Amino acid sequence: QVQLVESGGGLVQAGGSLKLSCIASERTFSYYAMGWFRQAPGKERDFVSAINRSGGNTYYADSVKGRFTISRDNAKNTVYLQMNSLKPEDTAVYYCAADKDLILRTPSNKYEYDYWGQGTQVTVSS
Repeated sequence: QVQLVESGGGLVQAGGSLKLSCIASERTFSYYAMGWFRQAPGKERDFVSAINRSGGNTYYADSVKGRFTISRDNAKNTVYLQMNSLKPEDTAVYYCAADKDLILRTPSNKYEYDYWGQGTQVTVSS
């Protein structure tokens, strides 16, 4: 059972930046593909970004492409989400997730992920 803990959320003005972190309890962190999702009040949990086990392949939702960057440090059991040029519509609870399958078939499919963190709130003011 992998436990994931997100941090780094907060309140920021539009145009600002935040860096989210998600640390995993599992020493075999490098065996998991990782994803970031977000959920605004009254809305579905949506895909933001994902990264494969080695970090060599990354994936982004169109809405964040060019503004957000996902990365991972397997030695630290941590995945990051650098968020720049933030917009009010980025306001949501951000969740990290881990996929234990050998291949990340559909990075944007939340049902493919096996473990989830509790989330961290990101609020972008206009």
